[in-house]
Amino acid sequence: MAHTNALRKLFFLCAGATATSLFLLAGDWHEWRGPFANGTAQGGAPLSWADDKNIAWKATIPGRGHSTPVISGDRIFVTTAVPIPGQSTSAAPAPAPPPGGPDRGFRKGPDGGAGKRQGGRGGPGGGAGGGIEHKFVLIAIHRNTGKVLWERTAKTATPHEGYHQRYGSFASNSPVTDGKLVFAFFGSRGIFCYDVNGNLKWQKDFQPMRMRLQFGEGSAPVLHENALLLNFDQEQGSHILVLDKNNGNELWRADREEASSWSPPFVVAHKGVKQVILSATNKVRSYDFKTGKVIWECAGLGSNVIPAPVTQAGVVYVMSGHREPNLLAIELGHTGDLTGTKAVKWTNQRGNSYTASPVLHDNKLYMITDSGQLSCLNVETGQPHYLQQRLPKPYNFKASPVAANGKLYLATEDGDVVVVKLGETFEVLATNSLTDQSFIASPVIVDGVMYLRGQNTLYAIRQ
Repeated sequence: MAHTNALRKLFFLCAGATATSLFLLAGDWHEWRGPFANGTAQGGAPLSWADDKNIAWKATIPGRGHSTPVISGDRIFVTTAVPIPGQSTSAAPAPAPPPGGPDRGFRKGPDGGAGKRQGGRGGPGGGAGGGIEHKFVLIAIHRNTGKVLWERTAKTATPHEGYHQRYGSFASNSPVTDGKLVFAFFGSRGIFCYDVNGNLKWQKDFQPMRMRLQFGEGSAPVLHENALLLNFDQEQGSHILVLDKNNGNELWRADREEASSWSPPFVVAHKGVKQVILSATNKVRSYDFKTGKVIWECAGLGSNVIPAPVTQAGVVYVMSGHREPNLLAIELGHTGDLTGTKAVKWTNQRGNSYTASPVLHDNKLYMITDSGQLSCLNVETGQPHYLQQRLPKPYNFKASPVAANGKLYLATEDGDVVVVKLGETFEVLATNSLTDQSFIASPVIVDGVMYLRGQNTLYAIRQ
């Protein structure tokens, strides 16, 4: 009976995962949101730790990077951007608009004429680090010892735009791996494919992106079968690009009428049809995985879309939490424009995540606001089990939560990780602090060990 229950639980997890996730092995965290692409880990994780408690090892990471590490076998892969000393701190000029495309880097004035530039000038907190030469680096670390196995400088370049001074970096796009190849995505600086031993297999350059108010780039790449999927939503020239993972050749691309967003592509199979879902402000769109043809689209999200989609039982959940926040539960299997139709099963406008992606576990959707208010919704109905519960202290959040063995782990910008019990009732189980740390990258949990990336340190925490 115990064996049967375990199989049922595994089936339930797989039912909510992307098609890629069904083939991953225990002991791996191949992509940003984990083995099931929903923030859920396999196995357990530590409940408590401190500077002098349950720290298995810690490794210094040079430079600045907020990407979440990924793990395959005995290797952890992490990206960073290292400034080169003595370089100018003056801002580099914004890139010129691409030929033939609309310039969404300019907002129209009241008379329809050109207005103020949106992409070339930093907004509040935006534009940090621009005009300084950096090394863009991929590092492989042994997961049992913290020893650096190899380090590769993918590129040396001077970024044309900056990032948000508090939570941005030039290495915010998490890497992705299939266990044989690892892909370091540096946005405007290109994508670089290495084997797990650090041998460069191929690389591809891209045109400079123009991000809203120079808040920075950071959409995670996604792997499915032989396809590598990249989101280039920006202030002009937005598109989704799909490459052959083995050689970097373009499989297809689709131009998009969208401004800056940071949500990653999401692959799901429904009734034998594989589709790529991409959240954004104007419309959420579903593309045929093989051809890039639009299958369906749906308006309703607000601006600055960041959270990754999740899915369960033939429904995909997409969310925005900036202005006009909204959460859409969209039933798969439809075609065309689904805006305002019965395909949208329910919506939610309270307690939505702005930056962090949700966790979907055991028929419940967990989401945390940037100001630290946690909500838990019934994923079938949208009704809250609890809504906007405050944590023990005022916190700021950018990292996405992770669930493991009945617990939800919430890593804060303030250096604490709050552990909350999974379930319909809000209950804080522990608060763990590490001195002089701030967590922007999301936690990773593999084989009972938690890996936390702080400002310049990667921790392995073991009970």
